[in-house]
Amino acid sequence: MPRPFRFGVQFHALSPDTWKEDVRRVESLGYSTLFFPDHFGDQWDPTASIAAVGAATERLHVGTLVYDVDYRHPVVFAKQAATIQLLTGGRHEFGFGAGWMESDYREAGIPYDRPGVRIERMEEAIQIIRSLWTRERTSFEGRHYRVQDVAQAAVGQDPSAPPKILIGGGGRRVLSIAGRHADIVGINPKMVEGRIVPETVRDLDPVRVREKVAWVREAAEKAGRDADLLELNTLAFVVAVTDDPSGLRRALGAGSGMTEDEVAACPIFLTGSASEIRDRLEKRREETGINYVVVSAQAHAALESFAEAVVEPLAGR
Repeated sequence: MPRPFRFGVQFHALSPDTWKEDVRRVESLGYSTLFFPDHFGDQWDPTASIAAVGAATERLHVGTLVYDVDYRHPVVFAKQAATIQLLTGGRHEFGFGAGWMESDYREAGIPYDRPGVRIERMEEAIQIIRSLWTRERTSFEGRHYRVQDVAQAAVGQDPSAPPKILIGGGGRRVLSIAGRHADIVGINPKMVEGRIVPETVRDLDPVRVREKVAWVREAAEKAGRDADLLELNTLAFVVAVTDDPSGLRRALGAGSGMTEDEVAACPIFLTGSASEIRDRLEKRREETGINYVVVSAQAHAALESFAEAVVEPLAGR
């Protein structure tokens, strides 16, 4: 049996005046999770934001897409996440990654190590973080981190119910780490240039998506995990429910070097009539197992129309 559909929304910021009403509306529309990314510049801090959103809602999960390993120490990550898990009654999805946006590093004066170093650091950090959630004391000595006899991350936490770990990636190495360690895996394009370029989205054509999912499953099985228990998600940057998507698809294709058909099949773009989008999501789930779809927040009217056309008919089914 396929996993039931879930839908999330990613915000960069909320209205300071109406944010409580806005996130409660997201919850009432049937979205499962509200996410924040982890970048510098024009966005709210993700940790403070998801803690507040969790306190203002009752059922809505809160998470990050995704924390950058280099912006905080793993002990700090573990304490923040465990505390949010406690305060939300177990609704935290801890998204974690190796970092990719070169401009963040440059602006903050953080060394932008080559991808292999950042990925290696991410895997060490995940081991420390999970240990701090599940053990009374943690010691770890690796190439990048050394911690000595650190107490469990949060007083009162349940070690049997830690936050869900979400690891997103586009390359085989990160997705293999996700297969070994994550509960939720984000199937993303590769960002080797340190920025989004026109060719980025082409890394999520249907053939590439199936290949990436196969990497995850292979790594999970080699680690002795049941690959069917992993939840797979994607993030859509452009969402348009319309009976005439041709013009938009042509424009998106012109910017990415894709045909209209390729745009229609790419998970980053959800365009078309309500029935077409639902059919594509169901077919993609059948072919790949991807059941968890996150959309980048747009105008409230767009979130409501997507909820009516897609979330309500599919969520939980």
